[in-house]
Amino acid sequence: MEYIDMHAHMASRTTDDYEQMALTGCVALTDPAFWAGFDRSSADGFDDYFHQLTEVEPKRAARVGIRHYTWLCLNPKEADNRSLARAVIEKIPKYLDRPNVLGIGEIGLNRVTRNEVATFQDHLDLAVAHNQMILIHTPHLEDKYKGTRIIVETLLKDGRIDPGRILIDHAEEHTIGMILKNGFWAGITLYPQTKVSPQRAIDMIERAGPERICVSSACDWGPSLPIAIPRFALEMRRRCHSERSIRKIIYENPAAFLSQSPRFTLENVTDRNGQKAAPSAPLGAR
Repeated sequence: MEYIDMHAHMASRTTDDYEQMALTGCVALTDPAFWAGFDRSSADGFDDYFHQLTEVEPKRAARVGIRHYTWLCLNPKEADNRSLARAVIEKIPKYLDRPNVLGIGEIGLNRVTRNEVATFQDHLDLAVAHNQMILIHTPHLEDKYKGTRIIVETLLKDGRIDPGRILIDHAEEHTIGMILKNGFWAGITLYPQTKVSPQRAIDMIERAGPERICVSSACDWGPSLPIAIPRFALEMRRRCHSERSIRKIIYENPAAFLSQSPRFTLENVTDRNGQKAAPSAPLGAR
């Protein structure tokens, strides 16, 4: 079954991972700007990183027939450094017209400090100024509820924001309700250790309903599964969900959200030799 991975840090994964995702049905993914595993000492390296996200990774993905999209920002794990944040944000506009850039992300909060909130607001201003969609990270630690609440309140106070163009990611049982009831999209990340198992994700979807919910692998350089979504689909089948219900969560919902960007398409990708690399079809054709 075809699927779209809404959140996969492929810059930290191997070519074999791309192939495994293609073999299991992945037709498109989005690769949000991430933390390098250490705090960077200056903004100088971000030009190379944004080049990788907008030029290198789309070509790696195209070789196996996957469309690669990205979101640009300074990740929340480094957002407490205000001077670094200002310098990185200043660099972003010149990359926003690249064909695989969908918006600003993943922005948000990590330790929920005043500096992180200020950097989050700077990213919102950037997104509004350039009419960009937004992908938001929420804290993974004990500050999950507090951080999500502050993010939602900040967005609701900002009269320039359209909730329907924002996905708030890493939702859990105690935060998904406040995300959905305020009109945002909710993301559930399937991660073997620190996030949500397929079983928990399905529990959440059964309680909240399938509307405006997407799942993703959030695979990165840590212990994670690039094929977490097909494993999630298998678990849905075990629990007797229909193929139509599974498809809505892993393909139709992410396609509906991402299609708000005129750059998003599911037409055939072309590899570096100019050959069509894999079959796919426009939305609604299946």
